[in-house]
Amino acid sequence: MLHSHAKYLLIVLFITGGVHLSAQTTTSSGTNTSDPSNGHENDPYSKFGIGELQNGNSAVLRGMGNVTSAFENPYEINSDNPASYCYLQTLVFEAGGTASTRNINALDQTYTTGTATLSYLNIAVPVGKKKNGGFCFGYQPYTHTYYSLADTMFNSPIGSASRVYNGEGGLSYAYLGGAYRYKDFSVGANVGYMFGTIRSTTAIIPIDTNLYNRAYTTEYTNYNRIGGIYWKAGFLYEHKFDSSDYILRIGGTLTLQQNLGQRLDAYQISSYNFGDTLVNDTSSNSGDQHGKLRLPMTYTIGVMLTKKDKWSLGIDYTATQWSGYNSSLDSTMNYGIASSSYKISLGGEYTPDVNNIRNYFSRVTYRAGVYYGTDYLNIAGTQIPCYGFTFGGSLPFRRSLSRLNLAMDIGRLGTTTNSLIQETYARFTLGFSFSQKPAPKRLYE
Repeated sequence: MLHSHAKYLLIVLFITGGVHLSAQTTTSSGTNTSDPSNGHENDPYSKFGIGELQNGNSAVLRGMGNVTSAFENPYEINSDNPASYCYLQTLVFEAGGTASTRNINALDQTYTTGTATLSYLNIAVPVGKKKNGGFCFGYQPYTHTYYSLADTMFNSPIGSASRVYNGEGGLSYAYLGGAYRYKDFSVGANVGYMFGTIRSTTAIIPIDTNLYNRAYTTEYTNYNRIGGIYWKAGFLYEHKFDSSDYILRIGGTLTLQQNLGQRLDAYQISSYNFGDTLVNDTSSNSGDQHGKLRLPMTYTIGVMLTKKDKWSLGIDYTATQWSGYNSSLDSTMNYGIASSSYKISLGGEYTPDVNNIRNYFSRVTYRAGVYYGTDYLNIAGTQIPCYGFTFGGSLPFRRSLSRLNLAMDIGRLGTTTNSLIQETYARFTLGFSFSQKPAPKRLYE
């Protein structure tokens, strides 16, 4: 059984790891705005801070509005609250990928961009004779940066010139988690390594090269290499009502301010045009500077009411104190950061009849959710809003605890107020969870 699940997991990794090869970025007219083989999604807001925060939750949790604080399932992994690991009843493999598209409205102009990528990879197992503990290790993207922007300036010392802004990179998180349960209360933590590189470039390119014989192009590039230990703790309390199948859960997580190591290499490169000769010159190089990137404190709290094997309904509140965020080396990473952000999520799931073997769709789990909040950016005195709705489901495999999980997230980020950018996005997540059936108890022990 274990080897069979491992075979399917390798297939999932091949699919989700390779889907980015066909991704492309297009305008609303259908013409390419960047190299279609780059596999990136042009997101102007990812220019600020550490980039766009990524959703590392499974397709199960995404389908129900990312209500994670008080969610547990014996055959699904909730990596967002590590206290849930001790409720697992069997070994679980989990992987998923996301395909996304977004329509960007900027100054009454629109274009469409999209990509596909691996979203999460987790393996978890229960421990202890009473299965009152659990371990999990996994990998997930944490932030994503990719943008390509341009504007024009006039009457500069080199005449008319284009200013081009582009960047790429992001942070990833690999972790090991554990949990322990005593009676109705459980605690857990994820501890891992956050790492990645973010490149940001600004270039000034002359337009009137015929009028300015020695016009030059100047390029400023910052390479930020980031890495360090990062942890997150959680708790979960479960109350079972007497003589009923109803269960009430209260859960939450806490991540304190944490410092990651940061290394900065800053370059200024100039290109001089002497008519028939082009000369490149590295005007300055900061060298390898060492400092700290401080990530902010985040906490969540949530409540979920469940009827066993039938339905669940929950609500979550998440808040992050971005006033504690800071890059000691690169001041451009500190621009446009709000003092705080929040999100409220409401979602649930419903299974008509988990034991109906004659009607397949009665055993399908259906999910839906909504969310509303603010992003961590404050641009031109306006904090960026974010809201949307989700839906999805889990399709069970025949004679197996394994499932095919689907989720769709349709939402909006930003506003056109103060000439800002508004993004309307759709994200489809395809995930697999492979669960090994518990071994039958021996007749004699």
